[in-house]
Amino acid sequence: MEDIYKDIICVTNRKLAVRPFLEQIKYVCEKKPKAVVLREKDMEYEAYLKLAENVKKICDSYEVKFIPHFFFEVCDALGVSDIHLPLWKQEDIKEKLCKKNIGVSVHSADEAVRAKELGASYLFAGHIFETDCKKDIRPRGVSFLEEVCKAVDISVYAIGGMNADERLLKKMKDKGAAGMAIMSDFMRM
Repeated sequence: MEDIYKDIICVTNRKLAVRPFLEQIKYVCEKKPKAVVLREKDMEYEAYLKLAENVKKICDSYEVKFIPHFFFEVCDALGVSDIHLPLWKQEDIKEKLCKKNIGVSVHSADEAVRAKELGASYLFAGHIFETDCKKDIRPRGVSFLEEVCKAVDISVYAIGGMNADERLLKKMKDKGAAGMAIMSDFMRM
């Protein structure tokens, strides 16, 4: 079971954590996921930077890639080359993103193509299944995932309603995904 984590990216939400947040990050990093995306959308920059410093230290100690979300300035402040963005943010700051490994969240094959054109290194495509995080939005399903994977030649990670299950990971990979991105399951484990 532990080996499947190498194809899974943790996406954080400190409000869902069942332990104090930094303890939760340590617990997640013990599983050795491919990366941890610090996605704390309600934080202002200074508070986010302080939290990012602590999360990066934990990730580094477990040799897990740390990826800031949204605040591209954190990359320079902490010396990391990865960032995850919504597509609109990627479009707004594309000239500032050279030499960055850019992850982008997309919701259509057209958005996937656009993100790649703007320099995305990988994508989160979703949401695939029902999820508490998007209760009012209908899930897009595995056919959507397959469409996105066929539209681009970069890694795509399925997100939305995912859990660390070998059969589910295989199903996503069979549709062309490189792996999965998981939020709730990681924050509640």
